[in-house]
Amino acid sequence: MSSEPPAPIRFVDLVRQQEILRDRIDAALARTLEHGQYVMGPEVGELEAALAAHTGAKHAVATSSGTDSLALVLMAKTVRPGQAIFCPAFTFVATAEVVAWLGATVFFVDVLEDTFNMDPASLERAVEEARRTGLEPAGIIPVDLFGLPADYAAIEPIAEREGLWVLSDAAQSFGSRHHERHAGTLGDAAATSFFPAKPLGCYGDAGAVFTDDDDLADTVRSLLFHGKGENQYDNVRVGMTGRMDSIQAGILLAKLSIFDEEIAARNAVAARYSEALSGVVATPGVPEGLHPVWAQYTVRAPEGRRETIVNHLRESGVPVAIYYPTPLNRQTAYRDYPVVGNGVPVSERLCQSVFSLPMHPYLDEETQAYIVEKLIEAAKA
Repeated sequence: MSSEPPAPIRFVDLVRQQEILRDRIDAALARTLEHGQYVMGPEVGELEAALAAHTGAKHAVATSSGTDSLALVLMAKTVRPGQAIFCPAFTFVATAEVVAWLGATVFFVDVLEDTFNMDPASLERAVEEARRTGLEPAGIIPVDLFGLPADYAAIEPIAEREGLWVLSDAAQSFGSRHHERHAGTLGDAAATSFFPAKPLGCYGDAGAVFTDDDDLADTVRSLLFHGKGENQYDNVRVGMTGRMDSIQAGILLAKLSIFDEEIAARNAVAARYSEALSGVVATPGVPEGLHPVWAQYTVRAPEGRRETIVNHLRESGVPVAIYYPTPLNRQTAYRDYPVVGNGVPVSERLCQSVFSLPMHPYLDEETQAYIVEKLIEAAKA
């Protein structure tokens, strides 16, 4: 293997994808420019129907971003001060951010070391602690981190027993499955993101809410359009601007046409990584019956070795990202929120060891072999 990368390595290769889809993307853009309905044009309704069909959810509501999708569901659930909403400490800030927006209490729970997802035992303890401190437990936001569904088989029974709703943060997991249930049909509602780097991404910010609840879907549709009633000048709720642009919807429709093939390619890339890196670094765990979409391929370095490995990879032309370097409970804006048992040790350890490798459907075997070679070099140095 050459000491030089076979070509410039992209962490996510949107350039190659655009080359494949260019005619369809151009046609989608031309259509929107022709009819001139740039917000909530016909492409938005077509996309909602396609997303619902892809997931099996009764309702798919197109939105302006993944973060807004989370917020819209919480607004529809009338989340308020005095309530506790349970979130993992090891995730992107948007999961907790939307809870804080509405004045509720973010209650951080720990995650599992092999899957990076919410630990059901930690969740149960947090619910007990919240009640003991006078908070009203209201909801759970499990995160399907890096494209792997959380343990809904354990989380949903806890929610039912405790009278809590479940909002699936599927920002990274659209296209994944939990046994026979697709992302978007897990929990009472789900929120996803179509940020460009996501498995299904547009060319800007966009997202969607999924639910089988008719009333919830209607309320979300009202809230994203300034709380409109019969029309936009009949405001029956305090809402927001959460609508999707027609151009983004058209781009997503084009990308959805090859999405299943891209998922298969992502799984092939992940399988090659897992086989080649077994025993070198800790590769991601995938419980039986779960089918991830591999938004990221994230590994754990041996204790104290991450910096050396990451530096060697970057010096060798391999882009690497660290998701996430600090648990949310240690972020400045969230330090005063409660943490289960006053600590999340697994989240703390993961933040010191994880790093993510290039992952996309167009990562060829030669380039991937080079990445693996350089990782092994660094791990053995």
